[in-house]
Amino acid sequence: MFERCVVVGGAGAVGRMFSHWLVRSGVAVTWLDLDVAGAGAGGVEGVRVVAGDVRRPGAEAVAVLAAADVVVLAVPEPVACEAVGVLAGVMRPGAVLADTLSVKSRIAGRLREVAPGLQAVGLNPMFAPSLGLEGRPVAAAVVTDGPGVRALVELVAQWGARVVEMPAEQHDALTAVQQAATHAAVLAFGLGLGELSADVGALRDSAPPPHLAMLALLARIAGGAPEVYFDIQAANPGAPAARQALGRGLVRLGQAVEAGDEESFEALFAELRGVLGEHGAPLEQLCARMFTALR
Repeated sequence: MFERCVVVGGAGAVGRMFSHWLVRSGVAVTWLDLDVAGAGAGGVEGVRVVAGDVRRPGAEAVAVLAAADVVVLAVPEPVACEAVGVLAGVMRPGAVLADTLSVKSRIAGRLREVAPGLQAVGLNPMFAPSLGLEGRPVAAAVVTDGPGVRALVELVAQWGARVVEMPAEQHDALTAVQQAATHAAVLAFGLGLGELSADVGALRDSAPPPHLAMLALLARIAGGAPEVYFDIQAANPGAPAARQALGRGLVRLGQAVEAGDEESFEALFAELRGVLGEHGAPLEQLCARMFTALR
């Protein structure tokens, strides 16, 4: 169904990933990028690169956007939200706009306000692109449904991803826990190691599996781009509440231990088992498999 696609910000990791799979599906891909020289470095074979700002497109940029069956916004949220009004007046009827933002509710509101007739879906790969797409979840927040959106969601599934559809607001509530709270817990763990002047080499050499897993998570996050993790913490409207909940959890744990109240401590475990519910046993089995592979 799709012949032509424009990936705005295609030189980034997420833009490259989508470009790679679109090209493999026989779609002619054009990158629209402010930095043509930078976009051309390490790109995807067969991609055309056009210089331009999606918020103020020139004649060539307008032409490729108007001809596109799909426009993918792999750009920061302020740029994407500002571009929506421009794209609503440029994209042809029946074309699809897909964003790759980590927060969906604000751009969904912007789309409903200024481009209610434009088929639109938010796609969020819930993994680092370097890990590969096969078998991994891609959240899909449909804003305005239509045959183009259905075709794009199906295409992503054909690439091997596990597409999970949800409303934009639910997406943001889930990612506040999945990403903001998780990253905050790992980063706080690392800051605690620093405060305790811990010998990481000695910790690693004698680490039980849970601690080794935490060290590995810390190394992966600390080795990443700080701006990515800052955006997750700063942009998601549910992130502050998620961090506060983590803090309260530590306080409750400390209070039970410091009071020598073993019954209260056991009650916390009962509470946790209730939180996990029927998912506890399969998740425990998953952890056992992970730890078996962890050497």
